Amino acid sequence: MSQGVRFMLISTFAFSLMQLCVKFLPHLPAHELILFRSIISLALSLGFLIPKRINPLGNNRKVLLMRGFFGMLALSMFFITLQKLPLASAVTIQYLSPIFTSVIAIFILSEKMRKRQWLFIAIAFAGVVMLKGFDERVSMLYFIIGILSSLFAGAAYNCIRVLRNSDHPVVVVFYFPLVATPVMAVLCYFEWVPPIGTDWLWLLLLGIFTQIGQLYMTKALQAEKANIVTSMKYLGAIYALLYGYFLFDETYGLMSLLGIGLVLAGVVLNVLFKEKTQEG
Repeated sequence: MSQGVRFMLISTFAFSLMQLCVKFLPHLPAHELILFRSIISLALSLGFLIPKRINPLGNNRKVLLMRGFFGMLALSMFFITLQKLPLASAVTIQYLSPIFTSVIAIFILSEKMRKRQWLFIAIAFAGVVMLKGFDERVSMLYFIIGILSSLFAGAAYNCIRVLRNSDHPVVVVFYFPLVATPVMAVLCYFEWVPPIGTDWLWLLLLGIFTQIGQLYMTKALQAEKANIVTSMKYLGAIYALLYGYFLFDETYGLMSLLGIGLVLAGVVLNVLFKEKTQEG
């Protein structure tokens, strides 16, 4: 097993534990969870940038702010779906983000979509429709919130790609908590639920697992070709199914499982095909 693959396995597992932390805190508003996560990320990012004398405000500040804004919306909606939907359903809908990334890149980065990619997109969306149609626990409201989360995540990823030649990766990461912290602080002022007991432990672990996931995902992409490691993150759907079944008594019918499989197949095929054509 290559080093890049090992790094991606660690990243995927860490992100799955982050999602688990959110699931264990259904009584705390999503904006409160994001505030704690942002404060931890803010401290870690500044702790890296300041000693190295890297300007935290970066160069392309307009796009950096857009990245922070879209990322904040995406994560807020994802946390809501994690709290309100079965775990595997919320995670699967979020996996549409690479599809939206590819579509948005047509307009932002002037990238072209091959006919086969549109087929893969259709497969993924057919899976989402099946998941919604055959799982009564997936309400239309949270289904739409999940789709919007994926859409905003796709917009954030495109901003990151625009910034790859102008700003340090940690500066790009820093703009998420820079934007999210004051916004979430205002929301918490109007709606604050005091964490009690083990809530503090889950909040701390939420920030730690997120940081580990981001760190090892970056290491994986630096150590290995993207088409080898990118598809491995979709193992998170397996983790979500296992966590949901053993910890939250969540079960799925055959058609819902087929829908999840179609989403993963469409997304992974699109990523692999895109990387292959770029190499060619």
